[in-house]
Amino acid sequence: MAHQCSCGDSHNNIDQGAQSSLYNKIDKENIECLNECEEGSGVFVFKPLEDKLDRNKYVESDVDNELLFNIPFTGNVKLKGLIIIGGEDDLHPNKVKLYKNRQGMTFDDVGTEPEQELELHVDPHGVHEYPLKVVKFSSVQHLSLYFTGSPGSDKIRIYYIQLKGEWTPGHQQGVVICNYELHPQMSDHPKDHEDIDRAIS
Repeated sequence: MAHQCSCGDSHNNIDQGAQSSLYNKIDKENIECLNECEEGSGVFVFKPLEDKLDRNKYVESDVDNELLFNIPFTGNVKLKGLIIIGGEDDLHPNKVKLYKNRQGMTFDDVGTEPEQELELHVDPHGVHEYPLKVVKFSSVQHLSLYFTGSPGSDKIRIYYIQLKGEWTPGHQQGVVICNYELHPQMSDHPKDHEDIDRAIS
């Protein structure tokens, strides 16, 4: 069934890109959401595809109309698309800025140049996918999303965020410890010592 969103286009409600969802590649235990009204609610908006229309879990801003997400991944991501379901009327976010690999961002950092900025449309069914500049979002280990509301709004609310793209495992760099024996000690090789004595005698 097709749905109309405020971008003016008609979209199919069936998400053909389910396989490209990065839901299982997000390190959800370490997601940080700044200015959330209820502590820990920011992680609720990252839901399985089948739960995207669930309105029981959401995040709402606290003291004003902005939210900042710091999202780590479990590997390297090539980010290709973004789907947002926001609140109704004045609660809907107006814009989002995307920042690549800037861990620990705060509101003091959001004035810096983002990799991309998007104007958001009201999309209650989550069918409008915002295409991202893939050349700027390759090899992403961490993504920050800074949402703001329309001028004059007091709060914003988000029900669902879907990130789409490709994932590859991160490179693990271990430390190899090697012990080199520069001067062999006979006491470290008792068996070899006995064999040499036997051979001489």
